[in-house]
Amino acid sequence: MAGGKTVAAQRGAWLVFEDEAGQTLRPPKARTRGRRGHTPVIPLSGKGSGRVSIAGLTCYPPGRRSRFMYRTTVHRGRRGERRSFSEHDYISLIDAAHQQLGGPIVLIWDNLNTHVSAVKRQLIAARAWLHVIRLPAYAPALNPTEAVWSHLKRSIGNLAVHGVDHLQAIVKNRLKRIQYRTDLLDGFMTYTGLDLDFT
Repeated sequence: MAGGKTVAAQRGAWLVFEDEAGQTLRPPKARTRGRRGHTPVIPLSGKGSGRVSIAGLTCYPPGRRSRFMYRTTVHRGRRGERRSFSEHDYISLIDAAHQQLGGPIVLIWDNLNTHVSAVKRQLIAARAWLHVIRLPAYAPALNPTEAVWSHLKRSIGNLAVHGVDHLQAIVKNRLKRIQYRTDLLDGFMTYTGLDLDFT
């Protein structure tokens, strides 16, 4: 990680952490309140299937406010449909981040197969403004984007949705709220224990 900070400082680059998550129609369990002796029950229709996949970037610059960017895609469980983001989906998100951030990027992510494939290596090599560092295996605590997913899942706990499109709309709404909370994004980084002093 120290190498990532050094590269970022030398290039005047953004330190960007990427991670992905997914949410099905079954809501995550969360604590709630109810009258004594009456267990709260959330009715689910049981109809429909599908999943919302999310790819997110937490972006930390030297001397500027932190940012959060994301993309979502819906998987409806159809035959032959891809169940996750492709290499081109990821690089499209990173290209959009590069344009919005207006500077080079030091990207830090895990060893997911679509991150280390031959296609992805070619796409990365074609972008001189992009430098990639891989996290060690099984090190989610070093990635502040993991904390975004934890915060999101707490906010939609015990929430009953009417279908995958409704779920996607709610997920986008919750993620947009996080985008405006730079204090929250800074807190996610603090929680990792990583030092972002670029000097």
